Amino acid sequence: MSNEEILAERLRAAGYAAKEVQRAVGGVVAIAGLATLQDGSELFAKTLLGPDRDIFTVESTGLSELRSPGGANTPDVLFASPNLLVLEKMQPRRDDERFWEQLAHMVAALHMSTTGDRFGWHRDGWLGRLRQDNTWETDGPTFFAQRRILRWLSEPLVEAEFDRDERQALERLCAALPELVPSQPPCLTHGDLWQENIVATDDGAPVLIDPAVSYNWPEVDLSMLWCSPRPAVADRFFAVYREISGLQDGWEERMPLLHLRELLSVIAHDDDDWGAAEAVRKIITPFRRSGGTSAGRTAPVLT
Repeated sequence: MSNEEILAERLRAAGYAAKEVQRAVGGVVAIAGLATLQDGSELFAKTLLGPDRDIFTVESTGLSELRSPGGANTPDVLFASPNLLVLEKMQPRRDDERFWEQLAHMVAALHMSTTGDRFGWHRDGWLGRLRQDNTWETDGPTFFAQRRILRWLSEPLVEAEFDRDERQALERLCAALPELVPSQPPCLTHGDLWQENIVATDDGAPVLIDPAVSYNWPEVDLSMLWCSPRPAVADRFFAVYREISGLQDGWEERMPLLHLRELLSVIAHDDDDWGAAEAVRKIITPFRRSGGTSAGRTAPVLT
C-alpha cells in the first residue's frame, strides 16, 4: 500500500470520504497531502507511520493557542488523533511587500499580546521527530540554555559531531547568555517560524502552520526566519516588526546565537546537508579560548 493510500484509508476511517490524495512535498516527520473528497471538497491531512505519538494532538493545541490568545491566523483543525491530523485547506503565500508587512503585524501582535512571567509551556512538544522540553522556568537564560541548546548535546548524532572542546565552548556560551541576550519577557512563540511554515488564506492573508510553541524570547521566532532561507522581499517583515515592537539594539547580531537550537536540531535529525555543523562551530568560536564573557568585558559578536 502506498503512503497516499494509507493516508486516504485513515481519512475514511475517521469519517472523511476521501476520493484521492495528492502527496505534499517536504516535511521530515509525517506523510501529508491534499485530499479530495467524494463531494469535491478539499482538505489537508497528515498521518504518521510507526508507533502512535502525541505529535498531532500537540500540534492541534499549539495551533489553537496561536489563534487564541495569540490572535494569529491558523488553519481550522477539523480532526486530531495520534495518527491523523485534518486541517482546513490553505493556499500558497504570495511573496510581495504587502504580504510580509501583514505577517509582521500579525507576529508582532502575537508576541506583544501574550507576554508572561514564565518560559516554557504546559506540555512538552515536538521539533521534527524529537521531543521539545517545555518545562516551566522563570529565568530566560536558564531556560534557553537547558531546554533549547544543551538539551541537544545528548542526541547521538550531535554527540558524534562535536568534540569535547566544542561541547565545552557551547557550555561557556550558555553560561554567558545573561550578557549576550538583553532581558525580555517571555511571550507565546510559534517556535519554528521559517518560510515553509507560512501559507495564506484564500484572500491572501498570512497563516501560520506546523508550530513548536512555547513561551520564549520573541527574538527566537525572528531568528528562525532571519537565519533560514527566505525571499529577499521578506526583509520588509523585519523593518515593520521593528517599527511596531521596538526591537532592542543589537538584535541582528543575536540572530545566529538564537538560531543555535535549530542548527543542533538539524544535526540531531541527520539533516545536515547545508552546513549546520559548520555554522555551529562559527558561532562558538569566541568561546573556545576562554570562559566566555564576564563583567567589564565586551561580549563577542556572534555573526
